[in-house]
Amino acid sequence: MVHRVAVIGAGPSGLTSVKACLDEGMVPTCFESSDDMGGLWKFKEVSEPNRASIYRSLTINISKEMMCYSDFPIPADYPNYMHHSKILKYFRMYAEHFKVLQHIRFQTSVKSVRQRPDYSRTGQWEVVTENRDGQEERHVFDAVICCAGHYTYPNLPLKDFPGIETFEGKYLHSWDYKGPEDMHGKRVVVIGIGNSGGDIAVESSRVAEQVYMSTRRGAWVIRQVSDNGLPVDMKYNTRFVHILFQLLPMNILNWIGEQKLNAMYDHTMYALKPKHRLFSQIPVINDDLPLRILSGSVILKPNVKEIRGSTVVFDDGSIVEKVDTIVFATGYSYDFPFLPSNTMYKSGHRVGLYKHIFPPNLEHPTLAVVGFIHALGAIMPQAEMQARWVTRVFKGLNKLPSNRAMIKAVEQDTKDMEKSFD
Repeated sequence: MVHRVAVIGAGPSGLTSVKACLDEGMVPTCFESSDDMGGLWKFKEVSEPNRASIYRSLTINISKEMMCYSDFPIPADYPNYMHHSKILKYFRMYAEHFKVLQHIRFQTSVKSVRQRPDYSRTGQWEVVTENRDGQEERHVFDAVICCAGHYTYPNLPLKDFPGIETFEGKYLHSWDYKGPEDMHGKRVVVIGIGNSGGDIAVESSRVAEQVYMSTRRGAWVIRQVSDNGLPVDMKYNTRFVHILFQLLPMNILNWIGEQKLNAMYDHTMYALKPKHRLFSQIPVINDDLPLRILSGSVILKPNVKEIRGSTVVFDDGSIVEKVDTIVFATGYSYDFPFLPSNTMYKSGHRVGLYKHIFPPNLEHPTLAVVGFIHALGAIMPQAEMQARWVTRVFKGLNKLPSNRAMIKAVEQDTKDMEKSFD
């Protein structure tokens, strides 16, 4: 019988996981390495190693109606698209309302999670933690929920950029970007066209001499302010649209969506049109980028071929000289350094989890990962649903399929994902 549960991380996924444990009558202990809750949404002036990081102006690109937890609406006087400071306030209200705070141990980092010697019989785990004074503690838990997030380890693929070691200016990962203050009058190259790359290019273009945005594959760009001025997710993330996805072939849905986006601005004309179809990858959400391109303050470029001193050469042979700053908006690597490697099932290049939650190769379903999902929409309601299911599996109310069936499902999932990226 699962009774004591370790929850690793007090971000949005950790908070709802603690609450789900309490709902099922379990005793959760949440370990949070920083001095506050909120994870990614806790702004720090200086990025801290191995911790998610955001920039000063960040506003969420999902409306409050679509991002709140199901049982705790966001206050009516909060705006539809919230600044990170308001999101953190909302988490505090949630934690206080559901009495989550007394279960969180701050400034306590998890060093290792290991199966107990009697794991085969009990399914239990030994968790070693370290407090801010460097003191280690050992704990025994019946189950573990990992909510460490996936914006923690910046992916900086310098080897893909020949000559970076000769670069005379400053380069940084988007993880280290806090605001455009250092970009005044500078010539900036932003590499990558995800949501961070788009935001940083737009924001820095207001003060920089010139911003160039390098993209390997382009992107479909959608606007937050949709038809009639409604938030785009309220307009299109509806039951009716979900039913259409079940009834119509994907190529027709792609065609309809692409026509709609190109009616706002022609992605080919703007040099944005990607190789992939609209619904095979998560689009970029940015209202300002087209105007910045039209006004010439952001110039789109293909992939970087090489760097020579302060000169950047692109795949099409074009050259930009006197570059001061390069921002790598090149995403994140995923890692669970505190877990034993044999607990995590590798499927291709990714961590293979059944339904993106349970390692499919364990003897007992007493380890789960919540919030490790990159889907359309906010993480909060998704993590909430995941945590509810996890706690019901821990209690034995829901049963998982056999290891073999779960591994088969994970492999199929990996194949489907790779196909959508081709």
